[in-house]
Order: sequence, then C-alpha cells, then structure tokens
Amino acid sequence: MTERFDAIVIGSGFGGAISACRLAEAGYRVLVLERGRRWRPEQFPRKLGDAWRWDDAHPERENGWIDFRIFRHMAVAQGAAVGGGSHIYANISVEATPATFESGWPPEVTYQELAPHYSAVAATMNVQPVPPAQWPPRTALMREAATATGYADRFRPLDLAVNFDPGWDPAAPDARDPARSRRFTNVEGIEQGTCIHLGECDIGCPVLARNTLDMNYIPRAERHGAAVRPLHIVRAIERTGDGYRVQADRIEGRRLVPVTEEARIVIVAAGSLGSTELLLRCRDFAKTLPDLPASIGNGWSSNGDFLTIGLHKGRRVDPTHGPTITSAIDFRDGSVDGRSFIIEDGGFPDVVGRWMSHASTRWSWFRRERILYRGFQNAVQDSAPFESVMPWFAQGRDAADGRLELRRRWWGLFGRLCLSLDWDVTASRPTIEAIIAMHRRLAEATGGKAVVPLSWSWLGYLITPHPLGGCNMGIDPAASVVDHRGEVWGHRNLYVADGSIVPEALGANPSRTIAALAERSAAILIGEGR
Repeated sequence: MTERFDAIVIGSGFGGAISACRLAEAGYRVLVLERGRRWRPEQFPRKLGDAWRWDDAHPERENGWIDFRIFRHMAVAQGAAVGGGSHIYANISVEATPATFESGWPPEVTYQELAPHYSAVAATMNVQPVPPAQWPPRTALMREAATATGYADRFRPLDLAVNFDPGWDPAAPDARDPARSRRFTNVEGIEQGTCIHLGECDIGCPVLARNTLDMNYIPRAERHGAAVRPLHIVRAIERTGDGYRVQADRIEGRRLVPVTEEARIVIVAAGSLGSTELLLRCRDFAKTLPDLPASIGNGWSSNGDFLTIGLHKGRRVDPTHGPTITSAIDFRDGSVDGRSFIIEDGGFPDVVGRWMSHASTRWSWFRRERILYRGFQNAVQDSAPFESVMPWFAQGRDAADGRLELRRRWWGLFGRLCLSLDWDVTASRPTIEAIIAMHRRLAEATGGKAVVPLSWSWLGYLITPHPLGGCNMGIDPAASVVDHRGEVWGHRNLYVADGSIVPEALGANPSRTIAALAERSAAILIGEGR
C-alpha cells in the first residue's frame, strides 16, 4: 500500500534540505527523495577509479560524486548527494546586493524581505571568514592586487560555511596533520572537525570542517521525523484528487526498482537542470501534468562564472591548500564598464592538479574537453607543482537568456530523450570580457601573467558550477513558472525551491540566496496552513 506523506521533497540541496527541515519542524510528515548517495569521509573519491561520476543515462551503473553535463556551448557541474551541491561548492555564503532585486523579480521579493532569512541561513550554517592569522598566500595576493589597482576598499574576506580553530597555526610543521583538526559535536549531534587547510573542500573534507547540509539542516529534519531516502530518482509527478503521486526509481545494486509515493504537497528541489528537466518531462512526454506553464526552460543563466589562470613565477601562491575561495574584490555596483561582477581567489585539490598535469586526453571523447585539459596543462607546465598558479575566479550578471529543452538523441537505431541547452554567449560576452580584463589587470599588478583558457578563446565555451533559472519566479503566469512563493502557477501545493527559480544572474555565489528563498517559501507555506 502506498504510504501517504504531507510533503515530498525532491532533492536535498540548499532548497530541498531547508524546505524539508522547516516543514518537519512544523510537524509535517516529510519524505525526501534524493538521487545521490549519503557520503561519509571514508567513501569520498580520491583515486581515478573511485566513484567520481554520475551518469544520468545509467545511474544504476555510475552514481558518483559529480554530475558533469556537456552541452554544445556550456558545461555544467552539479553535485549528486544527500546534501546536494553543498558537497561540491566552495563554501561561500554571500548575500545578493539590494540592487539585485530592484528589477526582474516579483515585487514581494526584496532584499529587506530576505534579510531575516539570510540571517537564519548564516546562523544555521555557522558562516565566518578565515581568521586573519590563517589566510593562505592567495588571500594576501588578492588584497595586494586590490590595493595595487586602486580597489583596496573593494577587497573583503568572504563568509564561509566552515569551522575554524582560532588556535590553529598554519606555520606549525605538522599543521595539516588530521590530528590537528579539533573534534567537536555540533548542535545537531554530528561530530565534525576544524579546518586545517587540506584544500579538498570540493571533493569532500576528510575532517568534516565544512558545514555541508548533511551536517545541519538535514539531520535537524530527520530529528523531527523527516525520512531521507538516498538513491531515488524521481521520474514523474501526477496529480491525484487532493495531492500528488510521485513515481521514482530506487537504485538497488545495478538495478532500478520502481517506487510510488503520495503527498499533499510536492516541493521540487532537484537543481536548475534537474527540476527543469523533471517538469518538462511531466508536461511534454509523460503528460502527467500537461498544463504546466509554457515558459519552463526559459531564462537560464550560467551566473557569469569564469576562471582565468594566473602564473606568478617565483611567488608562492599555493592554490592546493586552504579553503577553495577565501576573499573577493567586489565590482557588483557596475562601476567597471557598466558590468556587475565579483572577482575571487581560487584553489583546487592537489589530486586535481596531479591529474590535470599528467593525465592523457585519450579518454576525453569531446574535443572541448581535450582543449580544456591541454590548455590547462600548457598554461602551468613551467610552474613547479602549481606552487605559483593563481586561479582567478569570477561570477557576473550575464544575460540569463539560455533555454533548456528536451530533445531526442539518436545512437544508431536507439533514441533517448535528453536535456539540451541552447546558449548563445553574444549578449553575455561583454560581461565575460570585462571579467577577463580585470583578471589580467589584477594578475599584472602582482607580477603575474593571466592565461585565458583555450576553451574560451578558441570556442567561446564556458563552464559553470552555478546554474540558475529554468523555472523562473515572476508575476505573469504566461512568462514565468512560479510565483513569489515558489508555487507553480495553476498547481496548488506544487512548489519549486532551488536555483531554477532565480530569474536573473546574481553575479555572486548563489547558495545563500537560494537558501534564503527556500526559508521564505517554507515560512509562507507553513503560515498559510497548507
């Protein structure tokens, strides 16, 4: 017999985990269906043969750490885990600027409206900057670059969802010994550690210093009765008399086993690509919700993500240690070429560096991948084990004019419906070029040389870990998918709560805004007694 819930939450990233937590706290009977695994430190991938890859076509075969989608003009990196993208993001917790909400958003959604929800997210995830005595060398380089270019007032350390020990000494000979991580039990009863700058944030912190969602919102939801089921891939949603029926496949070994659950409320929180694809399938192919809004898939954004490699020969930058991102130089006021963007320092795990500098590209089926790897290898070939490499990161307010669609791809006689992204960089190019110009300026001001990836200079190709849009929030049912609460137009108690509802590029790391929107949506839902 099918079990009945008050709410089914599809996905457990920032939108899903927070929605599940707040509803469970309010007494709702909540089920979370998450496609990825529940990871523990001993399971984090490290070697080439480990479970790195999520294969959307055959998740029963490969259901690993990261879902890397390669589209014609854009690649997208997504997490696959209990905790969603919080496992692969760079820990950054920043608010959008008040000006962000002045156009393109429903009038109910303002900075002032989100302010208490921003604060709730910061408190739950214990955000804080890196202590000044523990700044890695690239943080100091960022401050020097800002000062040398006349932008000292725009430099600032960023809030990170990371636990730090004020007494940790980065100069100690055994500073990065895991035994130096101070162990503690957090408020949810989960054992964690403090940061010792291992530089492995994006591939799973071995000492659990990062406040990923499985350290806070998810255990709190479970403590209040929510059921979290990993390795469940939702395939369709259909309306019943007084709610919804959710059809999913459970991964058991190398098999997919169909399951069905029912609830009064469904909250879709599978990320920009996942939520958009699911609703497109429900409308156009499964036809379980044929009257979903026509604009599903419109207004997709890469959030203006860009990486320029800086070579600072003779200078110790040490990008493979410390939190992935620590600081920013903020140009979101549009004062440079009229473009809104933020520059950040960058790091990457040493394991990634070893692969990128030595791996053969024979296994790279796609020409774009080969160009990306070779460009990276050529750029750093003279830098002793990445010691002098500075990854200059950025996000910007791009045009948000991409479109996601479902199309059939053919392999011989066999076809499969796949998510496709139509993305033309033309309207976003001025923002990207403004970012590159600033990267060059900052690198040169600190004695470095900026190397633009061949993937951009040859192909105009971009990569983003911050996909936004596809189920955009708005005021017009004909031009958007959800209202200011996140409820799908014309579908009572069907909500979307993730990055897919963000109607414009934020031009900064989006996790805290996505989380604040989910906090607000859950508060409204509960307040209305749905």
